[in-house]
Amino acid sequence: MKQKIWFLLFLMMGLLLITACSPEVVEVTRVVTETEIVTEEVEVTRVVDGEVITETVTEEVEVTRVVETVVEVEADLPESELLRRNTVIFDIGGGRVPDPTSWNPYIPGAREDMGLHQAMMEPLFILNYESGEIMPWLAESFSQNDANDVWTITLREGIKWSDGEAMNAEDVVFTMNMLLENPDLDMAGEINTWVASVEQVDDLTTQFNLTGANPRFVLDHFAVKIYGRHNIMPEHIWADQDPITFTNYDPDQGWPVFTGPYLLESASETEFVYTRNDDWWGVEAGFEDLPAPERLVWTTFGTEDTKVAAMSSDGLDSLMDISLGAFFALQQRNPNAIAYFSDLPYAWPDPCARNIELNLTVEPWNNADMRRALNFAVDRDEIVTIGYEGATLPSEFFFPAYSALNPYVDLIDTSPITTHDPDQAKAIIEANGYALNDDGYYEKDGQQLAIHIQTPEPLLENQKIAQVVVEQWQRIGINATAGNVAYGTFWDNFFNGNYESRSGWQTCGSINEPWASMNTLNVSHVVPVGERASSNAWRWENDEYSALVDQIGVLPLGDPAIDDLFVEAANIFMEEMPIIPVTQAKKIIPFNQTYWTNWPSADNPYIHPPTWWQSTHVIIHNLEPAQ
Repeated sequence: MKQKIWFLLFLMMGLLLITACSPEVVEVTRVVTETEIVTEEVEVTRVVDGEVITETVTEEVEVTRVVETVVEVEADLPESELLRRNTVIFDIGGGRVPDPTSWNPYIPGAREDMGLHQAMMEPLFILNYESGEIMPWLAESFSQNDANDVWTITLREGIKWSDGEAMNAEDVVFTMNMLLENPDLDMAGEINTWVASVEQVDDLTTQFNLTGANPRFVLDHFAVKIYGRHNIMPEHIWADQDPITFTNYDPDQGWPVFTGPYLLESASETEFVYTRNDDWWGVEAGFEDLPAPERLVWTTFGTEDTKVAAMSSDGLDSLMDISLGAFFALQQRNPNAIAYFSDLPYAWPDPCARNIELNLTVEPWNNADMRRALNFAVDRDEIVTIGYEGATLPSEFFFPAYSALNPYVDLIDTSPITTHDPDQAKAIIEANGYALNDDGYYEKDGQQLAIHIQTPEPLLENQKIAQVVVEQWQRIGINATAGNVAYGTFWDNFFNGNYESRSGWQTCGSINEPWASMNTLNVSHVVPVGERASSNAWRWENDEYSALVDQIGVLPLGDPAIDDLFVEAANIFMEEMPIIPVTQAKKIIPFNQTYWTNWPSADNPYIHPPTWWQSTHVIIHNLEPAQ
């Protein structure tokens, strides 16, 4: 009997200790959304076998309303921990932002990866790589005529700018006219190429009258296909501004003003903080619930080791890209860190295949023979082994190795690209009048054969590619070097022609059809060195190639006639070798599940995972608190 009494006493004491050590729970009032499931007919746009299809389907749709409710929370958590639980912290992939007061996305060289286009600036549509759907966002629908030269885009009802003004078709028309009238603005060249005029049909609908047939118009210019796209600006703020110099930043007036669910709280060169706008239009309009995170932070940590250390200690929730070895080290230190795939290769296949790119106005790289010599000296397998630790594949062409594009590459003999033959490289160089000097480098007319590769300061992947290529070119007698430049300078140098060679990816564009990437090399984009190019900043001029690409551009996606045109254009490219395709871009993008869950992955593929793209809006709306 005594033993039983002692047992009960010990049990009661244990319960008292547990109660004493447990955090106090208090009731607080929170603003939340409640949902009700209703059935209605909706239009869904998808890309199927390369063709854009819109169909009406019956779906169960969530209707939301904002209510106040009482919830229990732990009262004695430190304020810093409560704040952390409500905050998502992202890595700024492009590194330090030199001008944190610039919020004009159309200024050439503008930065958007610090939360501007992930938290504040919402797109019209988003291409979902996982489902193939062109997801309506600010826009509700689009349509085109049979000739593909007149398109209409209809906005959702109820969209409001963050200052409470309604967004409508007037804003769309204003933004397009601004780009038409100011061709030096970023991405204005694309609009000037394709858009003859725009007109407002009604309060929500805009008509685009094109300069010619373009079956890809919405997909290429208004759906976030890669990184971001053309965004709409508020006319009531921008109308009296000079779009070339307007910074769109004045905290006293509540600027910047966009439509997204977050407002800018603070900005510095290394950190940007956003707070949730609980009056965001999407809830009242029945579009989406408020996202769960109350606060978003984009910050830069510098080196790969520093980034890994930050996520290891739960100071980072999303990391742009790290090496395989660094990811293994991260998982050992923080088991809550995950990647897109749970096993090798861990990496998500990025659509921007990596190249070594040449300025074709610089001698001797304006000579196709010398470009082919460089290509023969490149050992892609060695780059994969050393630069990627085996976590990617060599490129056979400048396309991403996607299932919709591989059949085109299978039509051609890619050996002019993929063959590694250092002896052939030397033979070509010597046939062009070069001879080895006493230092072991080729020389002609007293001029040593040298080349310098520019690399973007924050992007380790491109730096590692360049380091291996430098060694390979050194082996055959070219005095190759590589060096970092600031991220903004990297882009300014490229578009203005202030470089000799670079580790880049600007043939990026094609996802499900070949035209977009091939058109990056179109002669129509060429401008003189010193003038900012909108594309083809390698300044390759080949009229025959460009004419073939133009013919592809007016054909519907998946048209069988594309095959022969592609083969002919691809053979011209391989003969001329204006850029050197190197590797597929595989991104190891770690997510930390300590504070937030429901990140996209191969096992949870609701959207593709790059958090430096504008499609991050979808990710943020799907995040769920872990605690």
